[in-house]
Amino acid sequence: MTISLPLPLFSTTRLLCRRWVLEDFDALYQVYSDPEVMRWVGNGEPLTQSACDQWFKVTEANYAKRGYGMFALEDTESGLVVGFCGLVHPGGQPEPEVKYAFLRSCWRKGYASESVPALLAYGAANHGLLHIIGTVAPDNLASQRVLVRSGMRLTCQRQNEDGSLTNVYHWRAPDNAPCGC
Repeated sequence: MTISLPLPLFSTTRLLCRRWVLEDFDALYQVYSDPEVMRWVGNGEPLTQSACDQWFKVTEANYAKRGYGMFALEDTESGLVVGFCGLVHPGGQPEPEVKYAFLRSCWRKGYASESVPALLAYGAANHGLLHIIGTVAPDNLASQRVLVRSGMRLTCQRQNEDGSLTNVYHWRAPDNAPCGC
């Protein structure tokens, strides 16, 4: 059986970004059920299969409503899904937020630093997203470096409902950026 994959949304030197398909579910679950990956995501708890299934459905709804959401990242050489990235509106927040996570075996390979700037440019050029935020736990130095390298700047810290703090980074599209408005 041949799987028909969605057209690429953008590509980088080593990665191809596309919408999720059902065949990505195993990779999705592998990433988001890993306690070490989830240490920095949401409440820090690994996701269950049921939660991943629900997230998959929410992402499909985001594609229909906004034209964007979370996306699969494939290694262009192997064709394997190595992680996920996307632009989302957690809790219905008005500004889009950049999100990404990778299989732990794919950490420290520069995939985040490669995909995030391309994702920001994609959001501006294809969806008119000229202001995008990123949120990072103060102890997650690796993700802070990724966001800074991607042109985002730390603007504030906000307190979460549980009392923990989150660093908030902002990105503004360059004045000469193509805009999908």
